[in-house]
Amino acid sequence: MSVKIEVMKKLVIAFAALFAMTQSFAQDKEITHNNSWLKAGVNVGIPVGNLSDYSNFAAGIDVSGQYLVNPNFGIGITSGYTHFFPKSGLESFGTVPVGALLRYYPRSKGFFAGTDLGYTFITKADNKGGFYVKPQLGYHNYDWNLFAFYNQVFDKSPYIDIQTVGISGTYNLRFK
Repeated sequence: MSVKIEVMKKLVIAFAALFAMTQSFAQDKEITHNNSWLKAGVNVGIPVGNLSDYSNFAAGIDVSGQYLVNPNFGIGITSGYTHFFPKSGLESFGTVPVGALLRYYPRSKGFFAGTDLGYTFITKADNKGGFYVKPQLGYHNYDWNLFAFYNQVFDKSPYIDIQTVGISGTYNLRFK
């Protein structure tokens, strides 16, 4: 588990450095409907790893705010809720992520890559949460984002490792 914590520390440091660099670009830009928006959507996933012994299916909502630093690179904040449906006789639980998002858009319409990094709170568990990373690859246009993701929560306890593979769709709500 200490290797995972070290990896997460490096990711957080890299994100902080990237965020600091982008702030110099962002200071001169005004927030408009062309460079900033809210994203709201749904996700479905299949638990993998140890979690697949406890849950068959996960579904949730995603909410985020994004700012385009330039036409190809977006930063923002993200949250939501994912509910894990238990196997027979087990108890359900949920996760609430609070994190930062990073997105790379090679073109104004087409494929994109990105990741969310942050902390996930776990409901109905003795352990309150852990760091998470959620890499994504998908398709976007002016209004929609459709993507596949892998989500992993690095929990403090060695007996649980929350991993999910899934798909998500979000709608862009433009600032006016």
